[in-house]
Amino acid sequence: MWKPNCPGGKLMTSNKRVFFIKMHGVSYLITEYSCEYGSMKFYALCGFGGVLSCGLTHTAVVPLDLVKCRMQVDPQKYKGIFNGFSVTLKEDGVRGLAKGWAPTFIGYSMQGLCKFGFYEVFKVLYSNMLGEENAYLWRTSLYLAASASAEFFADIALAPMEATKVRIQTQPGYANTLRDAAPKMYKEEGLKAFYKGVAPLWMRQIPYTMMKFACFERTVEALYKFVVPKPRSECTKAEQLVVTFVAGYIAGVFCAIVSHPADSVVSVLNKEKGSSASQVLQRLGFKGVWKGLFARIIMIGTLTALQWFIYDSVKVYFRLPRPPPPEMPESLKKKLGLTQ
Repeated sequence: MWKPNCPGGKLMTSNKRVFFIKMHGVSYLITEYSCEYGSMKFYALCGFGGVLSCGLTHTAVVPLDLVKCRMQVDPQKYKGIFNGFSVTLKEDGVRGLAKGWAPTFIGYSMQGLCKFGFYEVFKVLYSNMLGEENAYLWRTSLYLAASASAEFFADIALAPMEATKVRIQTQPGYANTLRDAAPKMYKEEGLKAFYKGVAPLWMRQIPYTMMKFACFERTVEALYKFVVPKPRSECTKAEQLVVTFVAGYIAGVFCAIVSHPADSVVSVLNKEKGSSASQVLQRLGFKGVWKGLFARIIMIGTLTALQWFIYDSVKVYFRLPRPPPPEMPESLKKKLGLTQ
């Protein structure tokens, strides 16, 4: 620990705070944050938080995801969520509910790394491009643009494992493990087997992620403004994490609704050989693309809440800067005549 030759007190910088504590005649430097906001270490740890939040949560709900996918690709056999679980248990046993866990964990860990890590990168980049005042005025558009940019790259990382997962889960007898499925898919269709679903994946995930981040950010802002009885700065870390969880669940419900039609197309497309997204969409029709929505709302609502909770917990654990909800800059207040 560095021992500065200066009097005790508190020093503020733009991105992190340092405190001088005098003990036994010696001043010690204590930092509130482990790194600067927007530094490479900050982005790396945010990416790690994304790996944990997406990889762990998606793997935890594999049984529900498996039933949801089967309802989408074979609604005659899997007539509902409870019937789907019953049929799956009868045919495959309890172990059958875990089919596809390995590609799920690997794929969504990679997706989480890019989704959360790049979101922070693009948010800072676009904020700097807009300037302080415009970044506040256009903050919802900023969240939407940053999350869409991040998800574009995240889906390229996810696509191979998502295709493998769906093939394992929805084609009985095709393969039971990632080791068996991936080489078989490559032998049959080459690299196309892993990336033919990337366009519909963008259709599903980009609107989902835009809603996930923008809705979360604005919900957090609204909760602290209208619901939480004290400012965020006066809330304990535990209280802040509760707000994070609630805002995450609200965002998750909207995410599920916005992205479900494309999710249905992806599930069918990855099951079938030689089909295109437009052909699948035409065959399913309006009613067909909404099959399994209730299961997905439960899954995505819980999933999104847990993801934000884990991500924010990682930030707390590693003492990363967690800026409070945005406030109007003083310069803008003066321009609008809101200050005396």
